[in-house]
Amino acid sequence: MVWTFHKLRDSAVLSSFTGLVRRNHRRARPVMWAVAGLLLAGSGWVLVTGLYARAELLAARSDLETVRSTVTAPSSPGATAKGTTDRRARIEAAVRSAGAHAARAHQLTTGPAWSVAAYLPTLGGPLETVRGTAEAADRLTGDVLPAVVGAADSLTDDAGTDGRHLNLSELRRAVPALEQASRQVAATRTQVRGLPRRTWLPSVDRVRVQLLAALDRMAPLAKDAATGARLLPPMLGADGPRRYFVVFQNPAEARGTGGMPGAHAVLKADRGTLSLTHFGHDTAMLGTRPGVDLGAEFAAMYEHNDAVNTWPNSNLSPHFPYAARIWSAAWLDKSGERVDGVLTLDPGVLARMLAASGPARTSDGTVVGADNVVDLSERTNYMSYPDALERKAFLLDVAHAAAGRLLTAADDPRLRPALLAGLYEVLGNGSMNAWSAHPDEQRELASRPVGGSLPRTPEPYAGLVVNNAAGTKLDYYLDRTLDWYPGRCSSAGREVTVKAVLANRAPSQGLPPYVTDRLDKPPYATREGDNRLLVSYYATAGASLIKASVDGRPVLLSSGAERGHPVYTLDVEVPAGRSRTVMLDLLEPAADHAPTVLHQRLPRPLRATVHPSPQCHRD
Repeated sequence: MVWTFHKLRDSAVLSSFTGLVRRNHRRARPVMWAVAGLLLAGSGWVLVTGLYARAELLAARSDLETVRSTVTAPSSPGATAKGTTDRRARIEAAVRSAGAHAARAHQLTTGPAWSVAAYLPTLGGPLETVRGTAEAADRLTGDVLPAVVGAADSLTDDAGTDGRHLNLSELRRAVPALEQASRQVAATRTQVRGLPRRTWLPSVDRVRVQLLAALDRMAPLAKDAATGARLLPPMLGADGPRRYFVVFQNPAEARGTGGMPGAHAVLKADRGTLSLTHFGHDTAMLGTRPGVDLGAEFAAMYEHNDAVNTWPNSNLSPHFPYAARIWSAAWLDKSGERVDGVLTLDPGVLARMLAASGPARTSDGTVVGADNVVDLSERTNYMSYPDALERKAFLLDVAHAAAGRLLTAADDPRLRPALLAGLYEVLGNGSMNAWSAHPDEQRELASRPVGGSLPRTPEPYAGLVVNNAAGTKLDYYLDRTLDWYPGRCSSAGREVTVKAVLANRAPSQGLPPYVTDRLDKPPYATREGDNRLLVSYYATAGASLIKASVDGRPVLLSSGAERGHPVYTLDVEVPAGRSRTVMLDLLEPAADHAPTVLHQRLPRPLRATVHPSPQCHRD
């Protein structure tokens, strides 16, 4: 009876529970359908708005390309004032359109559906990246682009109507907007870096990588623009006339800052108006006594070459401020005139600027343009003018004609945007160097590529520097490659191997004697086209050399120090048509990241490869 009672009771309980579940299931079914419907609707909304956002971002990109091509394209020679106004209107319309499209893409990727979906584990990664990309595009096109375009527009607008090349008052007014734009770019880069690096959708990952690469390029450029807006007004005579000593370097004979100092000029800047008041060639500077003291470290490195008092050796160091101080002091000794700063130009810089201004003509009718100024200055002039004095006069004429053409073009509002874009490029990448005698200005210049400073930093560094030691003009034919290999780490530091290959591509016959003659008079036999280089490697602060070799044979190097960097130098003979391989094994302070690479500007650019750095796990 007891068993029967319990069985009946359990059956009743089970039946009651089953009925309850069925009733609750019937009641929950609408809720479940509602949740499923919401999920389906949310997914559909994200999909549809994502497609619309993609279309908006593509439209914004098209508008940005319109802005870029319109700003950088030179106006036609026959362009009228109406044409210039129409051009400006097209740029402004494209900027507004890009901002509107990006804002719409940002708006489409906000809201509850996107917020929830972006935080879903794993599945939400691509959606978070899409949202972040749209927000970044909105910030760049809505805040940064109008400020930059507006500053450029006001800077060039009618600057030449009263004889000025640059509207300095407008440039000063643009400083706050450009500084804000620089901060916005930096903040946007930080935001994009924080987006998921790797999701299940590779196409979205690629967009993040491309946007971050663009921001990595944009951030220093935006900072340079803000720095330039602060510095240019006083440097270009807004507060009183300024004078600058301008040196034209010849990279056919390598020096630390690029090439041997050749022709020179004096540039006057007065309230934005630029003029050249003097031209001379290098022989006029021989025999000057600058009387400048650059310190014991400089003397230890370069006193045996008498770098301070010997004009051709004055820029053996890659640290441009050293050369600039020597050159300004040399000009003071020569002329009695104290300058406010020093600028350098080389044929590569002239080529970039002449591409914007159009070609110049020398006094004998030679056309000097973007396509021939490098070859004309560094190679063919030696064949055309065997006489050294005639050749120097011709090169001075080339420099005078090119500089004059650039100043004339700066008076033309149709050419000014392209000229400013070219100037911004050569200043931003360090092709053109500037030094100021005013300490506050020099501090800012030294921190940017335009300052040409050898950085005093503990961060990893790799600097290959060559100086011509033969007195030839054969470095026009010099190829350089640098490979930097990180090795294992230990408690003593990180092992690093550096491989530098120097290849002399000069022909063994057919070059003029002035190009190939050896002023070093070596005690060993040489052939036409053979060259000799002083090769220096600037290592990371705290590094030490373990061993070195040239073409596999052990060699001894001289060691020194410059601005905290150990410097290892050796003398290398490079025969015509041959190459030399220099290998250095070093022990550097432990670090996980890649080095900053020094790019010495010579006719053929350095091909540098920094190989991947493994994590520096100490033994």
